[in-house]
Amino acid sequence: MRKQVVIIGGGPSGMLLGQLLHLAGIDTVVLERRNKAHVLSRIRAGILEQGMVELMHKAGVGARLEQESYLHNGTLISHNHEMFGIDFQQLIGKSVVLYGQTEVTRDLYAAREKVGGDVLFDVEDAEIHDAERDHPYVTFRRNGRTERIDCDFIAGCDGFHGVSRRSIPASVRREYEKVYPFGWLGILSETPPVNDELIYANSPDGFALCSMRNANLSRYYVQCSLGDDVGDWTDTRFWDTLRHRLPPEVGEALVTGPSIEKSIAPLRSFVSEPMRWGRLFLCGDAAHIVPPTGAKGLNTAASDVHYLYTGLTQFYQDKDSDGIDRYSEKALARVWKAERFSWWMTSLLHRFPDQSPFDLRMQGAEMAFLRDNEDAQRVLATNYVGLPY
Repeated sequence: MRKQVVIIGGGPSGMLLGQLLHLAGIDTVVLERRNKAHVLSRIRAGILEQGMVELMHKAGVGARLEQESYLHNGTLISHNHEMFGIDFQQLIGKSVVLYGQTEVTRDLYAAREKVGGDVLFDVEDAEIHDAERDHPYVTFRRNGRTERIDCDFIAGCDGFHGVSRRSIPASVRREYEKVYPFGWLGILSETPPVNDELIYANSPDGFALCSMRNANLSRYYVQCSLGDDVGDWTDTRFWDTLRHRLPPEVGEALVTGPSIEKSIAPLRSFVSEPMRWGRLFLCGDAAHIVPPTGAKGLNTAASDVHYLYTGLTQFYQDKDSDGIDRYSEKALARVWKAERFSWWMTSLLHRFPDQSPFDLRMQGAEMAFLRDNEDAQRVLATNYVGLPY
């Protein structure tokens, strides 16, 4: 088999890239390690920047998003149980959109199937060959047989643990990482959200976040120890902890119920440079990870897709390689800004085990400045709704 572009990874970034390239007349195949049902069972956050929304429309998958998404015009922040609001619309005239990542992926799979695009599931032992040369290819095992696909380019959208980044020689890669000394325990519950906007809370006992999926499905998080096990957290313990970390008026309004999903996620900041090696390009979590505090994971992957899609269409349609030649430079410039914002939000909103009394005072002063200064709020709003591509 031969394709112009092999996309490794059937998550939202790989599927979005594949759909955009298909509409541009570029022949692609998507290789996914798991089956479709498993991919669509993954529970992820769903705050979309405007750039991501525009890419969805460009890919022809914006109809359901427009009908079922929720606009978030701002956010609420609590520090030591005192809450204030940041109004994105008033400050910068923009909003973010709430639409679950699972729904994004579902829409992209439906679009791919409608046009008959190739997606190969249950792919094992994928290997990238000759990426530094003009004729790369990918081998893998499927249904007990070894297969090979020759191509012009390879897009690695296969996440942090995928084969793509590891295919770049260690002598070429430079990796930057910060591991945070806590995790997020999150639950999904069939309960109405406690507020129409997200609530970020920094309490003396740690961080909490109130989010939602729709009018009857809520997503809540609390900061927890990395040594915790999900089994240590009964629903009762979770709800009591969450309520204790929220302002009293929010805690009293909280509607509780049985959890339908519960998990613990560690937090890390990670960047691998460069994001291109020969004919191999890294997208999304294959190249960078952000803590979820700033809602930048999927959105930063979307900006990678934008730069790579633009570069590849420029190459095939205009015979101009400038876009792919500068892909890593452009993508990383925006990635590091998203990393900075996510690191800042994480530092502002969490309690760290080694914080001194001075550190806590500085955190409080930073929070007070944000509460009282419109320019500081405008900076947060500008980053939260998404920097331009």
